[in-house]
Amino acid sequence: MLEKVNDNQSQSALATFGNGCFWCTEAIFEQLDGVSKVESGYAGGHVKNPAYREVCEGRTGHAEVIQITFDPQMISYLQLLQVFFKTHDPTTLNRQGNDIGTQYRSAIFYHDEQQNMLAHEVKDKLSQSGVYETTIVTEISPFTVFYKAEDYHQHYFQRHGSESYCQHVILPKLEKFKEVFADTLKD
Repeated sequence: MLEKVNDNQSQSALATFGNGCFWCTEAIFEQLDGVSKVESGYAGGHVKNPAYREVCEGRTGHAEVIQITFDPQMISYLQLLQVFFKTHDPTTLNRQGNDIGTQYRSAIFYHDEQQNMLAHEVKDKLSQSGVYETTIVTEISPFTVFYKAEDYHQHYFQRHGSESYCQHVILPKLEKFKEVFADTLKD
């Protein structure tokens, strides 16, 4: 899904992923060259304009997601999928680490048929490769609506990096990510 983002004819595309706590995943995808914006929010539920507390209590059906605005000339959707699958456990149903509930499910919300096809292709190849000992449970669903999370959730690691959760949970994931994907990081 290409969208005109400004008058100099730049093109951008959207990707929407649920791969656990959006504080962790936002911090990772913000590092990628070609990604211009990452917003934390909610998708895949049945309640309009959900609030964080409702989502956390599992009352809305939403997943915590990140919506990524990227330049497909600089980074491909396939590369984003590779980061997605490498930076969380797609084999745990409704859980990432200590975060448990449907709001933490592994999910790809595709924006067009090309994204749908690529998401299924990557998931199928990984499933057949034997990389994971158990079945990949990542949901692949059409994107319908994105609800931006409350402002205090945006750029959480950048603003609260010294807090205990950031130091013990997000920072180790970020450091591991930077080692594996060093050639795709912003300068």
